[in-house]
Amino acid sequence: MDDTPSRFPASLPALRAAAREAGFTMSCEERTGSLLAVLAATRPGGRILELGTGVGEGTAWLLSGMDSASHLVTIELDEAVQRVAREQLRSDPRVTFVAGDGGEWLQNYDGEPFDLVFADTWPGKFTHLEQALQLVALGGTYLIDDLDPQPGWPEDHGASVKRLLTDLEEREDFRSVRMAWASGLLMAVRSARP
Repeated sequence: MDDTPSRFPASLPALRAAAREAGFTMSCEERTGSLLAVLAATRPGGRILELGTGVGEGTAWLLSGMDSASHLVTIELDEAVQRVAREQLRSDPRVTFVAGDGGEWLQNYDGEPFDLVFADTWPGKFTHLEQALQLVALGGTYLIDDLDPQPGWPEDHGASVKRLLTDLEEREDFRSVRMAWASGLLMAVRSARP
């Protein structure tokens, strides 16, 4: 079976070109992107949080799966990198861009929970995990990627990944599954409130 996506967001070629021009190499892998689009499509009128906008490839995939009543909040520390996404996707009223520290945002957020949280950066995954998980609505999904060894990993990062996976799988309030696919994923669904 070929697992290459057959449908791509219309904005993807421009985002990829801008990423190449900027030397940005951490964009969302397209199989992960196709999963994001499917997960977004399962939540009509959904509230979605993306931690780590980058240049917006993951954002584009999420938007491609969302219906007109859904809303996405996407957060990126590097405002210059996020500017690419803002320029390409600014006409879409379903997305709110936040430039700032994801960890601080997670600590200060006091709004409604999210139906889907995609943590594609350190905050919400390797730091501020508990704050991110608290924002997942009952029945909502938490997705993380880049769990297989990646170029540029710090020397001891493999141990951090192993610890993270163990912590998530031992939680009583989430059901999770590891996926040895794309860049290495874990998907967890909130099954109970702590």
